[in-house]
Amino acid sequence: MDKRIAKIEEILLYKQPSLEVLLDEVHSSQNLSAILRSCDGVGVLNLYYTSQNNHDLRIHKTITQGAHRWVEKRRVDKVDKTRFIQEKKAEGFQVVVTHLDVKAVSFREVDYTLPTLLVVGNEKDGVSQEVIALADKTIMIPMCGMVQSLNVSVATATVLYEAQRQLSLAGRYDVPQLSEKERHTLRDAWLYRDVIARRSKGRIAL
Repeated sequence: MDKRIAKIEEILLYKQPSLEVLLDEVHSSQNLSAILRSCDGVGVLNLYYTSQNNHDLRIHKTITQGAHRWVEKRRVDKVDKTRFIQEKKAEGFQVVVTHLDVKAVSFREVDYTLPTLLVVGNEKDGVSQEVIALADKTIMIPMCGMVQSLNVSVATATVLYEAQRQLSLAGRYDVPQLSEKERHTLRDAWLYRDVIARRSKGRIAL
C-alpha cells in the first residue's frame, strides 16, 4: 500500500491543471477510453465530454489500462455546453478547437503554456458550430495523404504531446502545478477509488 500511495503522489506532481480537454459529442466509448489514456500520459487532470443523448459513456478498461482512475472526467449536459466554455474563457483559458477552416493554423503554432481548453469533435461531424464560434483558435494537423484528418483519438494524442513538449520545455513538469492541499485531496480520493476498484476485481469501472 505504501508503494501505491507513493506512486499516486508522484503522478500528482506532474499533473497540469492548465491543460484541459473537452470532447464535443464524441460518440465512441472506445475513442473516449483511448483519449483518457493519452490524457493520463501527458498529465492532464480534467477531461470533460458531452454526449449525443446526455448519457455517460462507457469506459473500456482494456483500452485505458487503468488510466481512467487518474484523470478527473465529467459529462457536461449539451444545453450547458456553451455556458461551460464561456466560464472557462472567463477563468482565463484559451479555447483551441480542432477544425479545418480558412483561419486554422498548424497545431504546433499554438502556445500551450497558456491555460488551454482543447476541444475535439465527434467522429462524423466534428466540432459543433456553437463551439467553433467561441474558439480563440482553430487548429489542424497537416496531412500529406488522401484523407483530410486523423482518427479523433489519434488527433487528440498528437496535439496533447505537442502541448506536453512545450510545457516540458517551460519547466512545468519540474515544479508541482497543484498546491499541496489539492494534491492531498486528490490523493485521498484516488486512493479510495483505487482500493474499491481492486477489491471489485474489475467489476466496477471507477
